[in-house]
Amino acid sequence: MSENSTPAAVVSVPVGRVVGGRAEVRDDDWGKETAIIRLDAGQYGPEAVAGLDAFSHLEVVYHFDRVPTDKIQTGARHPRGNTDWPLVGIFAQRGKNRPNRLGVSRCRLLKTDGLDLHVQGLDAVDGTPVLDIKPYMTEFGPQGPTTQPDWATDIMRHYH
Repeated sequence: MSENSTPAAVVSVPVGRVVGGRAEVRDDDWGKETAIIRLDAGQYGPEAVAGLDAFSHLEVVYHFDRVPTDKIQTGARHPRGNTDWPLVGIFAQRGKNRPNRLGVSRCRLLKTDGLDLHVQGLDAVDGTPVLDIKPYMTEFGPQGPTTQPDWATDIMRHYH
């Protein structure tokens, strides 16, 4: 693709939906929330999740479908609109008003039941389209120390 080309659209078909858990969109206190990721039985059979129950955690990619396109932000903003925190670019934060409205969450897998994945700590609401699910493997986590600014630590204080 040349520098002046318009990239082709990327189309994703949900693999399933979030069922249950929190109904309203709000920040914080996700750690105790439980929900089900229900895979689409028209696309997948039980073999799609064979062996998944051997993992304790999942990485889930989902679509922030309740964010209207006119609310998408592409520049800098104060996280959560809090002017006590610095003005930072949309790619320096995890807000839902992202250009492609993609969310990524790590959650605990409590159990599998056919195509229902029972999870805890998934920060997506009832009805959210799930685009992909991967088992969390320790080796894909950060290798070595991690750093983040104080404002990010402050935001996450009440998240889980």
